[in-house]
Parts: sequence; structure tokens; C-alpha cells
Amino acid sequence: MPNLSSHQKSQLAVINKIERRVKNNTMNFSTVEPVSDYDTDNRMSLTSVHFPRLDLLEKIQNKIISPLKEIQPEHYYYKNSSLHLTIKNIRVINDPPNFNKNDIKKVKEVFTRVIPKHKKFKVYFYRLLLFPANLALVGTTEPELDDLVLELDRELKKSGVPDDKKYANKKYFFSNMTLARFYSTPNEEFKAKVSDLSKQINFKPYVIDSVSLVEANAIMVSCEEVGEWGLT
Repeated sequence: MPNLSSHQKSQLAVINKIERRVKNNTMNFSTVEPVSDYDTDNRMSLTSVHFPRLDLLEKIQNKIISPLKEIQPEHYYYKNSSLHLTIKNIRVINDPPNFNKNDIKKVKEVFTRVIPKHKKFKVYFYRLLLFPANLALVGTTEPELDDLVLELDRELKKSGVPDDKKYANKKYFFSNMTLARFYSTPNEEFKAKVSDLSKQINFKPYVIDSVSLVEANAIMVSCEEVGEWGLT
């Protein structure tokens, strides 16, 4: 990763720290607990995401998901319609949900006021990160992501609907896209392929220019969009 900015180096340090905690089984942040059938998962979250454009979706499917599916097809792999980049959590996944219609109204008012003030930003995808129950594509970003997340965090607290997610870090945020959720422990061939594919990632910088507020389950199959806002 040549020519990293100081901001990207800080993000990279956070990503590396998370990976060490995963390997050492000392995770201190919120995760989605696995279930036996994600298609019928009734747990719901309130979160904000960006739904990628088709060119990025096709690259992810062809270069990452398809080769892994050939090795272990039994896992849950995200379809184009459910792949998303997480921007800012509001309420973590739960059954029953940890939010109500009044909460959604307050959050929508915050997003309507805050998001249009912020600029679009680039994501630099560069590696895969293997968690115990899922696989994610991660990347560094321009500082605008931090600016957006931190202002949303402040305003959500003021509105009475604070983010209830536990984070590994509260200053530097990075791009994260879940590609698969596991029904069993990945085998060694799968892990080796993840490592190999991770080294081959060479995507062009991707511009995030919109944010969607959604009620959704873990795989975005049960998903209702509350609103979408453009970044300037």
C-alpha cells in the first residue's frame, strides 16, 4: 500500500489491532452472533450503509465470492442486492429490535440535517479480514468518513437515540463490507484461499456518494430503507 496518508496509517493500525484481537480471541467489540439459518433470521438492526454500484459488486462476486464458494458452498454468501458498506450503526441487531418508530423518526431527522453537509469520499480496498463467524472486505478511506461518523454520533446522542454498538476504536473508522457468514468453521483450504485472494486485491478507489438508513437483518434480505441522502 504505497503513499499512505497519515490518516490511512492510523486506520491501518486499527485494522491490524482488530486482527490481532481476533487471532488471540480477545475481541472487545460488538459482533453479529451466528445463527443456524440466516435466511430466516428475525433479528433486526437500525443502521446506515452505502449500497455499492454494479461495477464494484461484479468485481467482488467474480474475484472473491465465487472462488470461495467453490471451496465451501455451504456458507452464506451475500448476493449483489444485499452487499453493503457499513457507514454508521445506530442500534445493533436484536430480536426484538432495540428501537421503535419514534426512534426511527428522530434518527431520520438527524440524518436529513447532517449528511448533506458532508463530502463524498474514497475507499481504498486492500484486504480480506477473517472473523470467527464472517468474512469482510476492508479498506482505508479519506478523512471525510471520520468527520461524518463523529458528527452523526454526537447528534444521535443529542436526539436521545445513541449508537449502542461497542467499538474497538472510537476515533478512526474504516470501510467494512461483509461478504459471507459462516455456518461452520472454515476449513484450511478456505482460509488459504482467503489469504491468497487478499494479496491479489487491486480494486480502483471507490467513491461513496450516498448514505442509506435501513432497518435490516444481518444479511439485508429483510430490509426496509427509511431514507437515502447524497454526499456533496
